[in-house]
Amino acid sequence: MASMTLEDLSSQLKKIDFCMLSTNAGSGRISARPMSNNGDVEYDGDSWFFSYEDSRKITEIEGIDTVSLTFTAPPSLLGKPGIFIAVEGFASLVRDKATLEEHWVPDLERWFPEGVNTAGIVLIKVSASSIRYWDGEENGEVTLRGSTS
Repeated sequence: MASMTLEDLSSQLKKIDFCMLSTNAGSGRISARPMSNNGDVEYDGDSWFFSYEDSRKITEIEGIDTVSLTFTAPPSLLGKPGIFIAVEGFASLVRDKATLEEHWVPDLERWFPEGVNTAGIVLIKVSASSIRYWDGEENGEVTLRGSTS
């Protein structure tokens, strides 16, 4: 297989619902927690996650915006390992209602019963600065638009 493109990566991410979002917890500690991409994977280098404003991860992102995401797909039926994807990037917090609506899916009502009008709802946008992968045979780095490497 040739080196993976951003389009190839998007195709792979559509098959993976959860990832681990790691933030800097201060004093040299890393904090990680599972997050759902909610099927929002027309991937262009940005990942989107809904959260509550008063969660620890939001406080950590407000302090240091450097984050990482790790995705893992299960093995194939033939036993080939699933793909492993590591994203390093920067998180920003989005409170704009139109953007929340753009990324909303009905399954989120499980956690946010009032939809985008849920008190304290915020959207975490993770913009990738580097993406690395291993698919059981090949490893590499996906080149992002505007990247000079």
